[in-house]
Amino acid sequence: MKLAILSRNTKLYSTRRLVEAARQRGHSVRVLDPLRCYMRISSDGFAMHYKGKPITGYDAVVPRFAASVTRYGNAVLRQFELMGTYAPNPSAAFARARDKLLCQQLLAAEGLGLPVTVFGDNPDDTDDLLAMLGPPPHVIKLNEGTQGAGVMLTEKPSASRGVVEALRGLYASFVVQEFIAEAQGADLRCFVVGDRVIGAMQRQAPPGDFRSNLHRGGIASPVETTAAERAAAVRAAQVVGLGIAGVDLIRAHRGPLVLEVNASPGLEGIEAATGDDIAGGVIDHLAAHVCARSPGRRPKRAAPNGS
Repeated sequence: MKLAILSRNTKLYSTRRLVEAARQRGHSVRVLDPLRCYMRISSDGFAMHYKGKPITGYDAVVPRFAASVTRYGNAVLRQFELMGTYAPNPSAAFARARDKLLCQQLLAAEGLGLPVTVFGDNPDDTDDLLAMLGPPPHVIKLNEGTQGAGVMLTEKPSASRGVVEALRGLYASFVVQEFIAEAQGADLRCFVVGDRVIGAMQRQAPPGDFRSNLHRGGIASPVETTAAERAAAVRAAQVVGLGIAGVDLIRAHRGPLVLEVNASPGLEGIEAATGDDIAGGVIDHLAAHVCARSPGRRPKRAAPNGS
């Protein structure tokens, strides 16, 4: 298998681990900065170059670029697809996953459990919008925030109104959600590959915070998930259209609730917490799909000595 990883930094843990796992299994892999890929689009075919040389013959592509380059990176990912490369996370699904509001709408339409969410634009409607949600505490999230940035907890109606008005003044896109107190500052990250969860961890918020993101000081530990939690995680990834996803859940009295579906989930925290070879599971999934597309090929496995 010839694999492309779209990443702007080869030193990032997740990028390095995917490269290592691919090479251990005998695959060819290259990290490409999506901003250095440039495209020719024509009715007679599609072409792409990287630093002056053609990009050809890739069997699979994995997007690992940040939200700040989503638009251009997604165009590069789409070009790979049009050139016949297998993308477990297609460009359309990747774009959906980066839009929190759209994800909430899609998940709710499929009957998946999630915190009640409200969204509005006009300042004149703020009071009624918050009334539709119910009394605080409220969780207010920027629509394109990552790693816990842009997530706020308000405990009084006046605070909720103040934050909403401030964000509108900045022309920011955001949603407001109910606060699930019984979760006690903890959530689950389920790493979905294909139709199963290959690893899961619990993240606990540090004292004085409600955000459990590891980048915000959250503490990760391995966790046993229930069948209902695994089913919800897999279904959420499928609804968004992702073959590889990090699905964040919280345990509520009414069952597992989906917080977020991440199209570019990090590997460092979950591999450290579980001790599982998550990167290897991703590579094996890619190789199996490439093999299925080309029946004459066999997916490579790591040698017993790891070489």
